[in-house]
Amino acid sequence: MIIPWQQISNDALSGIIEEFVMREGTDYGEAEISFEEKKLDVQRQLNNGDVVLVYSELHETVNLMAANDFKG
Repeated sequence: MIIPWQQISNDALSGIIEEFVMREGTDYGEAEISFEEKKLDVQRQLNNGDVVLVYSELHETVNLMAANDFKG
């Protein structure tokens, strides 16, 4: 189920974004991108609706995923 990211605390959202960025790895090609820039990019994608915050009842986890990939 999609969780409206605007309805969770800033601290919780920040933690979810940080965990997601750390999990995604660090190899982004020739240009180095800072951790802060990566977090801001994820936040921008949430703002634009390109990424959604998804709760899995089965696994009791929260994750970020591309809105196009989410199958409700």
